[in-house]
Amino acid sequence: MFNNLSEKLDKALHVLKGHGSITEVNVAETLKEVRRALLDADVNFKIAKDFTARVKEKALGQNVLTTLQPGQLMVKLVKDELTELMGGDAAGINLSGSPSIILMSGLQGSGKTTFSGKLANYLKTKKTKKPLLVACDVYRPAAIDQLHIVGEQIKVDVYSDKGNTDPVAIAQAGVAHAKENGHNVVIIDTAGRLAVDEVMMTEIANIHKAIEPQETLFVVDSMTGQDAVNTAKSFNDVLNFDGVILTKLDGDTRGGAAISIKSVVNKPIKFIGTGEKMEAIDVFYPTRMADRILGMGDVVSLVERAQEQFDEEEARKLQKKIAKNQFGFDDFLKQIQQVKKMGNMKDLVGMIPGASKAMKGMEIEDDAFKHIEALIHSMTPDERSKPTLINASRKKRIAKGAGRSVQEMNQLLKQFDQMSKMMKMMQGGGGRKMMQMMKGMGG
Repeated sequence: MFNNLSEKLDKALHVLKGHGSITEVNVAETLKEVRRALLDADVNFKIAKDFTARVKEKALGQNVLTTLQPGQLMVKLVKDELTELMGGDAAGINLSGSPSIILMSGLQGSGKTTFSGKLANYLKTKKTKKPLLVACDVYRPAAIDQLHIVGEQIKVDVYSDKGNTDPVAIAQAGVAHAKENGHNVVIIDTAGRLAVDEVMMTEIANIHKAIEPQETLFVVDSMTGQDAVNTAKSFNDVLNFDGVILTKLDGDTRGGAAISIKSVVNKPIKFIGTGEKMEAIDVFYPTRMADRILGMGDVVSLVERAQEQFDEEEARKLQKKIAKNQFGFDDFLKQIQQVKKMGNMKDLVGMIPGASKAMKGMEIEDDAFKHIEALIHSMTPDERSKPTLINASRKKRIAKGAGRSVQEMNQLLKQFDQMSKMMKMMQGGGGRKMMQMMKGMGG
C-alpha cells in the first residue's frame, strides 16, 4: 500500500533526518521533493502545492532550523498535514433510522457489489446488525447473481426481483421487505456505468429521493488515481453523498485518490477495502494512514486485528501446555490459522514500523504459510504432539510427503523451537531475555 510514495517521501525527508546543518534552502529543497512525490502519486497539482506551502509555513513558524532534532520535527509536520488533508478524524457511519438505509453508488468495476457484501458482513459481525442486501442493478444480470453469491458466502439475506426493470420500485420493495422481516440495515447496490452519464445520474438521484437513505456512499477504485477524484466530484454534485469508500488499496495504489479526495469533495473517506476476502474492510483512520505512508507502520490496527482473533479459552489451554512442556505442532498450526484470519500478509507487514523498508524488493505471498502447513499435515499425530521424535529419517519422510525439501523441514523445526522458547520466556516474565533472543534470530 503506497510503497512508491512512501519510498519517495522517505528519500525527500532523509536529508533533514541526518545531523547536518538545516537551512531554509534545504528545507525548501526537501519540500520540493515532497511535492514531486505527491505529484508522482497522482495527487492534484494545486493540492500538492498548497500542501507543501502549509508545511513550509509551519516549519519556519516553529523554527525548525534551530531545534535540536529538525528532521524529526519536519517528519511530524508532514505527518500532521497529511492527516489533516485526508480528513483529520475517522468518520463514523450513520445507523439511525428503522431500518438504516445505505445507498451504494459508483462506476462499474469500482468493486461496489463486493464492497456491499463486505459492509454487510462488517455490520453483522462487528455491530451485531441484521442487514439485507438489495440488488438494484437491472442492466447487468450477473450483478444480481454476484450479490446472491456474496450473500450466501456471508450468510446475509439478499432481496432481488429479476422480472422488474424499475430500480426505484425494487429499492422501495427491498426496504418494505426489510421492515417485514426484521432487518435493521438495508444496503442498496445500484447500477454502475463505464463512465458518468446523464441517465445513470438521473436514475440514482431518483432512487435517493424515493428511499431517503441515512447514508449515501460513493465507492471508488483507488487504483484509478486522479480520475477517481474527478468522478467523485461529478457524483457529489448530483447526490451530495455522505462519504467515500476506497477499494483495492491492496493493489498497486499510487495513493492520489486517498490523499486528495477529501479536499476536493469535502466528504470523508469512511472505509477502505484491503483485499479480496469478505473480512478485508477497515474503518479509515487518517492518522494511521499517514503513519503508514511515512513508513511508521500502524501498530494500533495490528493490535486491534490480533485482539479480534484472540480466544481466551484457547489461550488458557495453550498456557497450560507451555507450562507442562506440551506445546506441539498442532498448537503451532492453530497460531498460524489465527494470523491468517488477521488479513493478507502484505497488509500485516505494512503495519509493522520499518518492515516495508526492511523487506523492500521481497515478494510477500498471501499463502506464505502454505509450505509450513503442508509439512505439519505430513506428520503423524505422534510427531505433531512430540516434535522430539522427529529424527533424520522422519524428516526425509515428512518432507517427501509434503513435496518440500529437508532443508525447509529443518527450517521449520528451528522456527518451532524458537517460538517454543519465546513462549516460555513470555510466561516466565523474561522480557529482556526474549528481546535478546529476537535480535539473535535476525528476523
